[in-house]
Amino acid sequence: MLTLFLPLFLILLLIGMPVFFATLFAPASMLLVADMARDVPMLFRNIYNGIDSFPLMAIPFFMLAGELMNKGGITLQLVNFSQAFIGHVRGGLAHVNIMSSMLFAGLSGSAVADTSAIGSMLIPAMEKNGYSRKFAAAITAASSVIGPIIPPSGIMIIYAYTMEVSVAALFAAGVIPGMLVGLGLMGVTAIMAKKYDFPIASKRKTWPERAVATKHAILPLMTPVIILGGILGGIFTPTEASAIAVAYALFLSLFVMRTVKFSELPHLLNQSAKGSAVVLLLVGSAIAFKTVVSLSHSAEQLAAWVLSVSDNPLMLLFLINILLFVVGMFLDAGPAIIILGPILAPIFIQIGIDPVHFAIIMSVNLTVGLATPPMGLVLFVASSVSGERVESIARSILPFLAVEIAVIFLITFFPPISMFLPQLLGLA
Repeated sequence: MLTLFLPLFLILLLIGMPVFFATLFAPASMLLVADMARDVPMLFRNIYNGIDSFPLMAIPFFMLAGELMNKGGITLQLVNFSQAFIGHVRGGLAHVNIMSSMLFAGLSGSAVADTSAIGSMLIPAMEKNGYSRKFAAAITAASSVIGPIIPPSGIMIIYAYTMEVSVAALFAAGVIPGMLVGLGLMGVTAIMAKKYDFPIASKRKTWPERAVATKHAILPLMTPVIILGGILGGIFTPTEASAIAVAYALFLSLFVMRTVKFSELPHLLNQSAKGSAVVLLLVGSAIAFKTVVSLSHSAEQLAAWVLSVSDNPLMLLFLINILLFVVGMFLDAGPAIIILGPILAPIFIQIGIDPVHFAIIMSVNLTVGLATPPMGLVLFVASSVSGERVESIARSILPFLAVEIAVIFLITFFPPISMFLPQLLGLA
């Protein structure tokens, strides 16, 4: 009887109940039906227990750092830097869009922040340069999913906390897959630029002009170096790194670039607090959800069913990628990871898949779901920024989604792509 909370949970999501309430209502109601009312207080107590965690403090800090960098005009410096080096090629602004997303990923780790920050600048510029607005919005949405793959990454922190995997190992494992996604998108753009005669954004910059752009961008570009260097070098923890990222962003925005005023800080703190509250409440409810998954033994039952389908790890990985891709169409990456991770990860660890490798497969797959119709969050953000209909953006994004799906299968069936850096650094 208790296992019925899973289909009830899916029904509640389909009828539009917010994820936070669905993750609590479904298991609580089934506990009552199964005459286990004594466990209901434990369910709600675990919401607080799930949030009360030192590693999770990294999430609000990284979100605040992203707000500061976006408001502080750091995004503009990254765009100018990208344009100085690749703006002269055919389809230059489209390439600049992708490269800027790769650079911005190392600052914020958020696909939504990337879409909003990069899109508000480059979508109008691309339209003015001769691109259609729907194409500009589509490439912005497609490239923004690099944000949570290249570290720092909020969803990797959530996965690491939920599944007790090393954050440093996940961060290291995300670097090469994130770069592969970016390079793949640039490859498709180059083919399309030649076929459809995309415009050239600007004349080739001289090396002195590139030096000036690099000078202006060098301090923002040091952010991922400081964060990753400190974490991977064992100098500080990911949570401490997030606080250092905030301090560095404050220093740049207030004193170096002087693009943020002290009077604006309360608003930025308020914005990041709202975003953090949403994420942390979802984490808390998912930890409570995980408790009932354990009580119902549904994970063991699912594992037995999955292993009865096939005992070939490659076939199971193929099938789970299809499942994750479909889930990503309807459920945001964070909730999907903290709900499905405790159910799926033990199955694949049991058949010999490295925990870090499976974590990257799941994280990248569900992150791509952020740009996948019909419910991809960044599609709606890109629509809001561009004024273009979601349906139009969804059609234009299909060639880019094909590349991202190809990268997912590459990292799935060739583990060294994601495991090389963690193993080189002794983290896996």
